[in-house]
Amino acid sequence: MRGSTDETGTAGYRPLLFSIAYGMTGSVGDAEDIVQDAFLGLTRARRAGTTIAAPKAYLTTAVTRLGINHLSSARVRRESYVGVWLPEPVVVQADGSGPAEHAELADSLSMAFLVLLETLSPMERAVFMLREVFEYGYPDVAAITGKSEVNCRQIFARARQRIAAGGPVRDSAPPRERRAEGEELARTFFAAAAGGDMDALIGMLAPDVVLHTDGGGKVRIFGKPLAGRLRVMRLLLGVFRRGRTLGVSLRPARVNGRPGGVRYDPEGRVVSVVELDVADGVVRAIRSVSNPDKLGHLGPVSDLARLPES
Repeated sequence: MRGSTDETGTAGYRPLLFSIAYGMTGSVGDAEDIVQDAFLGLTRARRAGTTIAAPKAYLTTAVTRLGINHLSSARVRRESYVGVWLPEPVVVQADGSGPAEHAELADSLSMAFLVLLETLSPMERAVFMLREVFEYGYPDVAAITGKSEVNCRQIFARARQRIAAGGPVRDSAPPRERRAEGEELARTFFAAAAGGDMDALIGMLAPDVVLHTDGGGKVRIFGKPLAGRLRVMRLLLGVFRRGRTLGVSLRPARVNGRPGGVRYDPEGRVVSVVELDVADGVVRAIRSVSNPDKLGHLGPVSDLARLPES
């Protein structure tokens, strides 16, 4: 984590705090900064002689309100973003290595869900996430956000209605079943793509599968969502064929709690992160992040596909 603070007795709250901040911002780096700022605020309050009877509540409130402020200032940047916007991926390698303290609760925050949250105002996002994802009661949501209980109920109902048309609010399959099915299919899927096996690949793609690619205008990608089994299959085969030529490899990983992988160049630098949305035995959506600004928290970033600076 960034910086250092006096966190005696409170370090165990980090997974929850990170997940709240990440759910608010969609950014690993910004979430870490927000959590660090919350801990710094707690340290300053204690040093000033303030008694903090409930540090968890204090930190949760601080993180949520810092997230609301951050989102309010980020709106202009999001509106001018080049191409498809996807969140910064939270990655845990197949061997279990990675920011485990980030991953436990962030598993509830898939890329698809975070994209849906983008349709909400900062306050709607905070209320909806606290209530829906983290299952806080309305009295706690009201205390954290500074709104009345009645207002929080209204905000939640409005937010839920707003995003309902975008897809299911939460995954319905039990996590263990979903993870086992998804990881097995992902291994077979990536092997078929790497080997150019068209028949196997097309059998694992839903007819209405959609490919979302986020390059932020900084790398060579197909910039718009691509829909349809045949079109997605052809693009994937082309990407993996070029990858083989350039020595790119893929390592399986959990991405935002979903099956996926990280692609690396021959020097071990990150090229992209891929998340698969698996349901009913097929891949229904693929989300790939290759914007180098969103991959730096995973290690050195490759320049294989980077566009020249204008």
